[in-house]
Amino acid sequence: MAQDKPLKARDIMTAGAECVGERQSLQDAARMMRDMRVGALPICGDDDRLKGMVTDRDIVIECVADGRNPAQVECGSLGGELHWIDAEASATDALHVMEEHQVKRLPVIDVQNGHRLCGMISEANLAQNLTDKQIAEFASRIYAGAH
Repeated sequence: MAQDKPLKARDIMTAGAECVGERQSLQDAARMMRDMRVGALPICGDDDRLKGMVTDRDIVIECVADGRNPAQVECGSLGGELHWIDAEASATDALHVMEEHQVKRLPVIDVQNGHRLCGMISEANLAQNLTDKQIAEFASRIYAGAH
C-alpha cells in the first residue's frame, strides 16, 4: 500500500482568511467577527503583512473592561505575541506550535509567495484532519492551563 504524503499546513487550513486593518477600530473588528461568525481575526498592516491577532476576548478584557471605547481603540494596539506557521510546514508542526503556545487559531503564511497570510488553522481544522489520539493530546495540552 502506497503511503500518503504527510499533510501540510496548507492542506488543513481554512483558506481566504480576512484581516482587520491595524488602524481599524476594535468595534470594526467586533462587527467583522459577528458577521463572519468567528472569535478571532488576524490584524494586517498597511503593508498587507500580518501584525497580530485580535480575539473577542481581547476586546472585552483589554478594552471594554477598562472602560475604553472600542470605536476609539485601534486593533494594532492589541495583537500581543504573534505565532504563525509556514504553509509548507507539516500539519504536525502546526499542531505542535498551537500546543506549545496554547493558541486555538494559527495564521498560515505563504513564505514562498511574498510572506502573505493565506489561511487560518483552527481547532475545527485539526479535528477534521488529525487522528483521535492527536486531537486528545492537543485538547489536554491546550485546556489543561485554560482559565
